[in-house]
Amino acid sequence: MAVMGKSEAMKRTTIMLPETLRRRAAFRARQRGISLGELIRDSLDAALPGVSYGHDPLFEDVVFDGPAPRDLSAKHDKYLYEKK
Repeated sequence: MAVMGKSEAMKRTTIMLPETLRRRAAFRARQRGISLGELIRDSLDAALPGVSYGHDPLFEDVVFDGPAPRDLSAKHDKYLYEKK
């Protein structure tokens, strides 16, 4: 079972799988009595032990409060990572 914090919200993600891999995964999920999503979360959790992205503004839900700067697309790293 994937380890997630109590307040950790799920984020919908679309992935592309070869048909044979999708069928194998769906079969294994049915064998275990879990959803395909849970099987994928468990598999990713097992494949990434101890890996953490730490605090990165890129993963925050809200980066700007108010209108975005006009040059945001060109200077996104400046706005995300430079100290204010």
